[in-house]
Amino acid sequence: MWALINQQFVEDPQALLHVSDLSVQRGYGVFDFFRTAAYIPLFIDQHLDRLENSAAVLGLQLPYNKEELKKILRELISKNNIPDSGIRITLTGGFAADTYTVTTPNIIITQMALSMDPVFDASKGLHLISEEYVRELPMVKSINYLMGVYLQQKVKDAGADDVLYVKNGYISELPRSNVFIVTADNELITAKEHILHGITRKNILIFAKEQMEVKEQPVSLNDVLTAKEIFVSSTTKRLLPVFSVNGIVIADGNPGTVTSNLYQRFLVFEQNNLNAGW
Repeated sequence: MWALINQQFVEDPQALLHVSDLSVQRGYGVFDFFRTAAYIPLFIDQHLDRLENSAAVLGLQLPYNKEELKKILRELISKNNIPDSGIRITLTGGFAADTYTVTTPNIIITQMALSMDPVFDASKGLHLISEEYVRELPMVKSINYLMGVYLQQKVKDAGADDVLYVKNGYISELPRSNVFIVTADNELITAKEHILHGITRKNILIFAKEQMEVKEQPVSLNDVLTAKEIFVSSTTKRLLPVFSVNGIVIADGNPGTVTSNLYQRFLVFEQNNLNAGW
């Protein structure tokens, strides 16, 4: 498998950084991750815009502009010849002699095979536990997943699948997903603050407004526990229903019709993006 490191394509085992890089020494860096389908990156402009924003917030200078990155991605996709994949662009804090100061960033682009469910699978859903926590600089897609990784054993011990971050009674996000609730009045609500604004989340908000009331506002844990439906969204999940939170079953413990319908709508939205090319 080919990867890009700075200005050179190399085989994966040669995609190496010196230990002085701030990503190793301090966990300082940003990334973005997107899928390809039939060799075409999905929502590529939105992902590259977010990468640029994340880099700007952390004071990291991208070595390539969007069009240059697209050219590199075309070459990488051609070299690896994987039609359906996940591509990750990582920008690090650079090599730092004092292990603390941002220098010239290093960029690494990797690709891996990735398959997705072609249809909504009603048997798949998540059981969550909550944890009192808000990510640092949540608007940034940083490489810092310290708490998410740290809590994996707690999640496993609880017989759950993932963790929902809560602070002062209000939810924000999962380590790798955004959260939506559907109220008894069929309103779709998602947290607006203290979250990473996911690309899948962004696109759900676009097309969901065509069929229902959509709100971005504070969401309490009680709102979650009494919701008609809950689902999470991400690049690799699309939409995935939540069956329980802290052992409390949501509604009847089955995927709701709103979640199912939005999943089908997202498939159409995704296909339209593919048809538009890049």
